Amino acid sequence: MPDHSLYAHRLREIAGALDAEFQPISDAPTAHPDTLDVIRNRHTKRRQLNYAVPDVLQLQRRIRRYNADTDTPHGDIVALALDTWLRANGYPPDLTRPKDEAP
Repeated sequence: MPDHSLYAHRLREIAGALDAEFQPISDAPTAHPDTLDVIRNRHTKRRQLNYAVPDVLQLQRRIRRYNADTDTPHGDIVALALDTWLRANGYPPDLTRPKDEAP
């Protein structure tokens, strides 16, 4: 009879890794309703945002994966995340500013 203990050990390792995998939480920060309105409006003027971020955080890979899972455009993912974080830290946008005014 063949020895399957190596396979059983590997399957236990995989099961353990899956159990340890992050599970989404229900109390995660939610996007502000005004931000959602801006994101939903496809006529909103958009501008490129380029910043060097730590490669180890795998942000580009994670954004691509989230996009593949949800069909949320990459720019919307970044805008929602940054806006939520900045609002939480006391930096809301001035949505009353004229659209043609420079930042």
